[in-house]
Amino acid sequence: MADIVVRDAEPGDAVVVAELIEEIERYYGAASVQPIEERVAQVRSALFGVPPLAWLLLAVDGEEVVGLAAYSFLWPAAGSTHSLFLKELYVRPSRRRRGVGASLMGRVRDIAEARPGCGRVEWQADRDNPVAQAFYRGLGFEESAGKINYRITLGS
Repeated sequence: MADIVVRDAEPGDAVVVAELIEEIERYYGAASVQPIEERVAQVRSALFGVPPLAWLLLAVDGEEVVGLAAYSFLWPAAGSTHSLFLKELYVRPSRRRRGVGASLMGRVRDIAEARPGCGRVEWQADRDNPVAQAFYRGLGFEESAGKINYRITLGS
């Protein structure tokens, strides 16, 4: 495994984050994506606005960003505690199976454990993505039964 550094995203990372978002969209089959200027503006607003809507970790190898983990906090979780919700975990295809995803997941867990009142980490994996499911099982995580996800798309 290379020397991967996992760090918080900074305002100067907005362009590379916007580029990664396009990569993620295309990975999931999007035929078109927003113009880069719109994505950069949304990244800046979401991550560095007051208050931020989410937080982002970047996995960096030297000068190259090779992965990300986007998360936010949800309340209530169990009782009056809150949870860290991992919205997106993405590792560039050329860097998979080299410990990048495990490094990001470890940092996410560390952040949750260090936050008073945070009782759990939650995330989703697509039912038709056995590679992601195997990755999470390989890290010792188990599927949580009992939830069905619903979605409404606004402003189409």
